[in-house]
Amino acid sequence: MQTTRQTSQTSQRLDAGALNRVSECIYEIPKSFRADMRVPVRIFADEEHLQAILRDQSIPQLTNVATLPGVWSAALGMPDMHEGYGFPVGGVAATALPDGVISPGGIGFDINCGVRLLASPWTRDKIAADLPKIVHELSRSVPVGYGRPGKLSLTMAELERVLAEGVPYIVREHGQGLPEDLQFIESGGGLAAADPAKVSDRAKQRGLEQLGTLGGGNHFIEVQVVETIFDKEAAGALGLFQDQITVLVHSGSRGLGHQVCTDYVRAMDDAGRRYGIELPDRQLACAPFSSPEGKRYFAAMCAAANFGWCNRQVLAHKVRQVFGRFMGGSPAELRLIYDVGHNNAKVERYGSRDVLVHRKGAIRAFGPSNPELPPAYRRVGQPVFIPGSMGTSSFVLVGTDESANLSFGSTCHGAGRAKSRSAAKREATGQQVRKELESRGIIVKCPSNAELAEEAPFAYKDVERVVDIVHRAGIAKRVVQLRPLGVLKG
Repeated sequence: MQTTRQTSQTSQRLDAGALNRVSECIYEIPKSFRADMRVPVRIFADEEHLQAILRDQSIPQLTNVATLPGVWSAALGMPDMHEGYGFPVGGVAATALPDGVISPGGIGFDINCGVRLLASPWTRDKIAADLPKIVHELSRSVPVGYGRPGKLSLTMAELERVLAEGVPYIVREHGQGLPEDLQFIESGGGLAAADPAKVSDRAKQRGLEQLGTLGGGNHFIEVQVVETIFDKEAAGALGLFQDQITVLVHSGSRGLGHQVCTDYVRAMDDAGRRYGIELPDRQLACAPFSSPEGKRYFAAMCAAANFGWCNRQVLAHKVRQVFGRFMGGSPAELRLIYDVGHNNAKVERYGSRDVLVHRKGAIRAFGPSNPELPPAYRRVGQPVFIPGSMGTSSFVLVGTDESANLSFGSTCHGAGRAKSRSAAKREATGQQVRKELESRGIIVKCPSNAELAEEAPFAYKDVERVVDIVHRAGIAKRVVQLRPLGVLKG
C-alpha cells in the first residue's frame, strides 16, 4: 500500500471560507481542498458554533484524517469537536476493510472511556435529606484520582479473564452487578476479538489494581434529577420520569488502556514506514487493519475496551451499594439504562461495505431498526448520553435510523472543551469553583483543587447548544434533561 504526501498542501490555511454549508447543521470541506485528501470533511455545527471550533486546530486535524489510506465516505466532526492527539476529540472516520488502516490516534489513550446511566425509583424529595450523606459516602467508597488503587483485588489470571471476557466474567465470577445488566451494555460488555496476549506486561501491571477506580480529569460520578422531559414516549420506554433521581458514571480503562495506546502508537509508527504509508501528521500513525500489526493492536484495543466496561460495572456496583445503605432495597433498585463507550473502533456494516468505524470522543447513536439494540429500546432507539460539566445539565437522547447515513450511527459524547486545562486554572481556583457550585446547591467532592479548577464549567462549550445541533441535524433526538445535585470528581 502506497500513499503520497503533498507537503505544501498540509499547511494550507483553513478558515470559514473553506467550508460549504450543505444543510442547516452540516458544513463540508470538499476533498479538492487538498491534493492528498481522499474524502471530504463534514462537521456538525451551526454558524456560531463553527466559529468556536475554528479557534483551535481540530478542523486541520480532521482534514489530515481525510488522507488516511482506505478512509471511506467522509471524515466527520461532531459538534463537541476540539483538538486532540492525531484525530480531534469528537472525530469519526470509517476505513474500508480489509485493507483500510487502523489508527490508535483515532481511538485515543483512554480506550473505551464511556458513560453509563443508572435510574432510581426515587424522586428528589425522597432522597433530599440523605443526599449529602450519599455523596459523602460515594467519595469514601470510590477511589478517585490518578494513583489510587481499587478495592477489588485481582490475580493476574483473573485480570486476563477480565481482558478476554469483559463484563460477563466480572458479573458471573465476582458478583459485580446483575446478569440483566448485560443486555444494556454496548456489545454486551465484551468484545470477542480481545486477546490478553497482545496486551503488554506493563499495561497489565498498570491495570491490575485499578478496576473500580474513577481516575482523574473529567471522570465523574454525578447524582442528578430529571428536570425536563422533551419526549414522553421515549422517556417512558427508557423508564425515566419527572423529578426522578439518576446517577451518571463516566470513566474508562485507566492506566491499562493508556499503556495499550502508548505501546501501539510506537509500533504503528514503525509499521507505517514498512507499508509505505506517508502521513501529514505522525500522530496518525497507522497500519492496514489486515496486517499483523493492525490485528495485534485491534486485539489489544478490544481487551482494553473490556477492561473499561468492567471498570464502570464495578463502579456502578459501588454506587448501588451506597444507595442501598441509605435507601434500602435491592441493587436492582438502581436500574442500568445503558452503557456506551466513546473511545473505540468497531467493525460495522453500512450498505454492502464492512468498515472499521473509529470513534474518538464520539459514541454510537443507533436507531430503532438496528439489531444490536436491546429489545426494550427497538421502538425508540439507542439511549445516548451527552454530559455537561459539573455545573450544567446533562442530556439523554435516543439515536435515529437517519444517523446511519449521516454519521455512521454516531454522535458527540459531551459538550467539548472550550478552554485548555491550563487556561481554566488561570481564570479560577478550585476553591472558587467549589464555592460557586455549592452556592447553586450542587454538592462537590473532589480531593484536588487543581483538578477542580481544570474542570470548571466555563472551560466547556454550551452543552445545550451542542445538544440542539445534534437534535436538529437528526442524528439523535432529545428525551430528557438532567440537572446535577451532587458530583464526585477524580
